[in-house]
Amino acid sequence: MSLQAILIWSALGFISGFIAKLIMPGRQGINPITTVLLGIIGSVIGGKVGSLIGWGVAGEFSIKGIITAVGGALLLMFVWGLIFKKKA
Repeated sequence: MSLQAILIWSALGFISGFIAKLIMPGRQGINPITTVLLGIIGSVIGGKVGSLIGWGVAGEFSIKGIITAVGGALLLMFVWGLIFKKKA
């Protein structure tokens, strides 16, 4: 994955983190900075997986790219919620 692809997925991850939080609200114990970081990491992972299965090119800004970025962020937020779940 090139530096340009990583930068594009990072920028997309910034936005996808907030979209993922809107889709999956709740008490995962995630502050805004963690949301952005999980979005960036999730979008890079989602982009890499998407390119491996032939669903777009890593670093491509498209509908498929947005879907994979948000999907990766959702997955990481779900795992984060399982690991660091706050007791009610």
